[in-house]
Amino acid sequence: MNILSVTAEIFPLVKTGGLADVAGSLPKALAAHGIHTRSLVPGYPSVMRALTGASPVTQYDCLFGERATLVAGRTDGLDLLALDAPGFFDRQGGPYTDDHGKDYPDNWKRFAAFSFVAAQVAEHGVAGWRPDIIHAHDWHPALSLVYLKFASRVEIPRVLTVHNLAFQGQFPARRFTELGLPDEAYSIEGLEYYGDLGYLKGGLQAADAITVVSPTYAREIMSPTFGMGLEGVMNARHDDVIGIVNGIDMEVWNPSSDPYIENHFSTRTPLRRLPNRQKLLDRFGLPDTAGPVFATVNRLTWQKGMDLLAGVVDEIVKGGGKLIVHGQGDAEIEDAFIEAARRFPHSVSVEIGYDEPLAHQIHAGADAMLVPSRFEPCGLTQLYALRYGCVPIVARTGGLSETIIDANDAALHAQVATGIQFSPVDANGLRLALRRAFRLFRRRRVWENLRRQGMRTDCSWHRSAAQYAELYGAMLTPEIRLAG
Repeated sequence: MNILSVTAEIFPLVKTGGLADVAGSLPKALAAHGIHTRSLVPGYPSVMRALTGASPVTQYDCLFGERATLVAGRTDGLDLLALDAPGFFDRQGGPYTDDHGKDYPDNWKRFAAFSFVAAQVAEHGVAGWRPDIIHAHDWHPALSLVYLKFASRVEIPRVLTVHNLAFQGQFPARRFTELGLPDEAYSIEGLEYYGDLGYLKGGLQAADAITVVSPTYAREIMSPTFGMGLEGVMNARHDDVIGIVNGIDMEVWNPSSDPYIENHFSTRTPLRRLPNRQKLLDRFGLPDTAGPVFATVNRLTWQKGMDLLAGVVDEIVKGGGKLIVHGQGDAEIEDAFIEAARRFPHSVSVEIGYDEPLAHQIHAGADAMLVPSRFEPCGLTQLYALRYGCVPIVARTGGLSETIIDANDAALHAQVATGIQFSPVDANGLRLALRRAFRLFRRRRVWENLRRQGMRTDCSWHRSAAQYAELYGAMLTPEIRLAG
């Protein structure tokens, strides 16, 4: 079975969040099921550098006004197609925004071109290779499914995975005439979205199957609270929506061999983890004390509940804990954490930005990982934390509620607890969760059991990849119907 995976990010070549990790690790997990995945990605500078010596397979003299070349190559165990279009993707900023964090004004065109090429590959194949299924991730390539539905004579099963419904790719309707689609594509059954173009909305309408990254999130997005204006579409397509929890790459995130940490450890050698804690404190200039080291490695945004965390720093300091913050996002939230570090220089340390090695070191050294998201489709940070013996403290929402077992009395007694959940998701709920964490941390044997049980959790793609394989098989064998 051949799958064309279409994604705007893929680890380790380009990453702004969990989408890249999933796009980079799922193909490897699917290989165990006899499924060959070829991933189509934009030709960002980091991608083209990694594909030195790649072979050109298709030339475009005028792709939405730009010259472009589709190239094929392999790197880091990934079979890739990259759209080398310097006018669209060779930029100094990020994948979607410039150096000042502003969306590129031509994002509508950049990802329309990318989607058009994806549809061409799905329809005609490339260099003797043809996919059986096209699988698009999030809004950036969602238009490829629209091209296939409205402007192709080839029937190929279409899958769309929603990693976060909040990001939708909404653009002015006047751009429709430049997309090269028939008039009927701009309709309620297609791209029309509150008088604009909705790339994700169009993809949801054009997909044969829709996956979201946890069963809980699949239910949540049917409601106005989490549906982000698309709850009507999601409810209309509810029979075609399947929740599949993300996994992680167990080799990339492996505390017994991680090249980014000095002291390797495992469930069999838990004491070897201790030096990582001291190194982390030294790295962030914090003195060692008897209290727990809390950390967060996340986007500093409202969605991630980072404003809630910034508002309860005093609870951590008062209890004798430390807080390490690593991430970037909204300026006002960044400033709030920087101010907290100024007020509590011996208890709080902040590093704005994102560094992959540092993220591994924080997971390997902190005692607890804070994930207070207001909504979280799946989340990967809490899975990395489990793997590294860093107890997750999470909001009870989306995939966080699927992947963490709360340390209530029954779960502790049964020795199945893996972290702390809290609800409601507000400042008071987070304060109460922090107090629970302090109490559990003082019970050293209980805390160590909690840490150890988390490390034993299967965070791999094994079960989830099997679900994707089953979905693909059902789409190629229409008489088989999956249960949502």
